[in-house]
Amino acid sequence: MNVKYDAEADVLIFIMKDVPPCDAISEPGGVIVSYDENAEPVSIEFLNASKRKLFNPSETVLQVLS
Repeated sequence: MNVKYDAEADVLIFIMKDVPPCDAISEPGGVIVSYDENAEPVSIEFLNASKRKLFNPSETVLQVLS
């Protein structure tokens, strides 16, 4: 799994598979789940990530809390 942060868009992205998505569903709360052709999740995007305090963009280490 890869984790990316787009500071300009303030989007935190968890990439589970390195394949192009063919469908995406916007879930409540600013979450977008993308799927491959077999309906398997490819990525999960969290919009407004720093505003929602999912992480601190000024830190170099991302700690995912459950």
